[in-house]
Amino acid sequence: MTTSQLEPEVYQGQFGEFTITEGDRQGVIIYRAGLAVAAGCFALGAGLVLRFGNEPGVMSWLTVLYAGFSLALGVSLLTIHIYLAPLHRALQAFWAIGSLSAIAFALQADEPLASFVYNHPLSLLGVGFTFAALTGIFFKEAFCFNRAETKILTPLLPILLLGHMVGILPPQGEQVLLALWTALFLVFACRKVIQAIPPDIGDKSVFDYLHQERLAKAGN
Repeated sequence: MTTSQLEPEVYQGQFGEFTITEGDRQGVIIYRAGLAVAAGCFALGAGLVLRFGNEPGVMSWLTVLYAGFSLALGVSLLTIHIYLAPLHRALQAFWAIGSLSAIAFALQADEPLASFVYNHPLSLLGVGFTFAALTGIFFKEAFCFNRAETKILTPLLPILLLGHMVGILPPQGEQVLLALWTALFLVFACRKVIQAIPPDIGDKSVFDYLHQERLAKAGN
């Protein structure tokens, strides 16, 4: 291996030069792997619901698939690159609130988690925070990469969840929106797998600049 292959590539950022390390690349790979697992779990769950409805066996499997979805999403939120630290922490907090709510409902309810949430729409005031975090990822991806699927997913999630919560969507409408969500989520995850890695890392000079600003404010 030559010396040039060993040296990290230098990029010119808004506030100076920066390099992308192997650790940066691994973080992006983990972020994308988390999204792929989350999309896969979600697609399996949605497919079961759309094919078999609310059969008891299906509802029980949804709890397992939701756990995989939520854990994978949490991993992605740990490794996602977002310039604004408060927004990053907010999305992580949303995920935590949603996950704790789901655990509480799963332990207390006399029915599978999916059945409980569907039959008690106001439970989305807790569990829905997980999907708010996912919507935040879609918004970030739409803003940074101008992807058509994320532009649709960003409003689609709140429309479906809020529509179910207030009872304004017919069952057929909910099924159509769920199918669209599933298809676009899979498209998004697949496109992330083949996307070049550096754009997902972003301009590290911006991260450094914002970090120095926070240190300066803390020093004052």
